[in-house]
Amino acid sequence: MRPKVPHLRGRSALPRARPLGEARSDSRRSSMWVMPEHRSVVVGVDGSPNSIAALHRAAREALERHARLDVVRVLETDGATAPPRLVRTAREWSRLRRLVAGSIPRAQHLNTRLRVVRGAPGEALARAAEHAELLVIGARVHSEHGNPLGGDTVPVVRERARCPIVICADHSTASETP
Repeated sequence: MRPKVPHLRGRSALPRARPLGEARSDSRRSSMWVMPEHRSVVVGVDGSPNSIAALHRAAREALERHARLDVVRVLETDGATAPPRLVRTAREWSRLRRLVAGSIPRAQHLNTRLRVVRGAPGEALARAAEHAELLVIGARVHSEHGNPLGGDTVPVVRERARCPIVICADHSTASETP
């Protein structure tokens, strides 16, 4: 028997945003906050424990900010050994959907958008977060390149992103690395 995986519906438990002072159709008073459509928290996810930690943090941030959660998977462009572009993108989107559905409790009622983009991870994440309120990424605790934040992605994101950045690490795996 296959375990049931909760599916994200893209719906939010929050009231739909409307201009201040616009009356509701029923007798209840309108809430006084406005949720613009462009409010978002972007998170880069590749399936690693650090990116899952970043996904959890980004979900909390999106809930607190009443913002949409944009989950981005970056496919690095490689040589001719890769499957056809459209097939790989569709397959990665399905994997991303299952990963997010298994990581974020359905009860959180997040408005979520999944995106698969191509390019260098640092540059692609900075572009994806161009209009975001926050960008959340995962990073290794230790790096083979001597970078304390791990890898090449973090320095590029820090240099190019226009919004605040949160860098997360899954410290449960930190003791396993040399």
